Amino acid sequence: MPLNPFSSTGVDSSCLPSWLHWVESCPSTNTWAMQRDDLRHGEVAFTRQQTAGRGQHGRTWHAPPGVLTASFILDRLHSSQLPGLSLAAGLAAIYAVEDLLPDLSSKLWLKWSNDVLIEGRKLAGILCEAVSRGSYTRVIVGIGLNRCADFTQAGLEPDLVHSAVSLHQVSTSVPEELALLERLRHYLLEVSDICQRNGIAALIPQLRDRDFLYSRPVKIELAGEQFSGQAVGIDARGRLLVQLPTEVKALVSGRVVWWGDKTVSSVAD
Repeated sequence: MPLNPFSSTGVDSSCLPSWLHWVESCPSTNTWAMQRDDLRHGEVAFTRQQTAGRGQHGRTWHAPPGVLTASFILDRLHSSQLPGLSLAAGLAAIYAVEDLLPDLSSKLWLKWSNDVLIEGRKLAGILCEAVSRGSYTRVIVGIGLNRCADFTQAGLEPDLVHSAVSLHQVSTSVPEELALLERLRHYLLEVSDICQRNGIAALIPQLRDRDFLYSRPVKIELAGEQFSGQAVGIDARGRLLVQLPTEVKALVSGRVVWWGDKTVSSVAD
């Protein structure tokens, strides 16, 4: 198999691995994958032209040229294992990038609940969507990873341009698309297996090591309301812990709309 069946002009589909489905163009790889009943555990849908990508909380995921957009099929999971899965997927994305770009080791961070950051800017976003399959749950993990994207030429809003970063901006080399897809798949299958056997709790030490928000003041949007506090960690169920004036609140969902610089803080139990 050639090291890179992808080229700037097209794809040699005869050279793709059996687990990879090349899609010329689609609104969303997650939507495409959810509409297919013939996909199996570990298979991947990939496109260079995602026209209507979706992010968490119903927001739009912008995918200009140079953003790697793919969806990964994970079966054999129970619904009880789903909370925190987007964090586990983020950890898989970090390991995949660090495998291929060792110079970025220890520079990648997880921002609860579904973003991978470097230098405080967004490198990748994750959207996990579940579909019931009788006795088990199928999870489709959509990943958008900024590989070599020019956000300025894409015509995005200035705040989106400044909050995003691409691999070509922070590394002297950029991995080929197939290499990234293979490493992402490898680590997603690995964390899926861990979650299946032991739950998200087995990954908590690694998740806490990469917790970007820890000890930062944060503003959270939840159910149409906003409140502020200090992020004090991730609990054994993958929930974000926020210190409020009178209590520590454990968040299953919500959106972090602002964060500040780290402060000295005690570790929450």
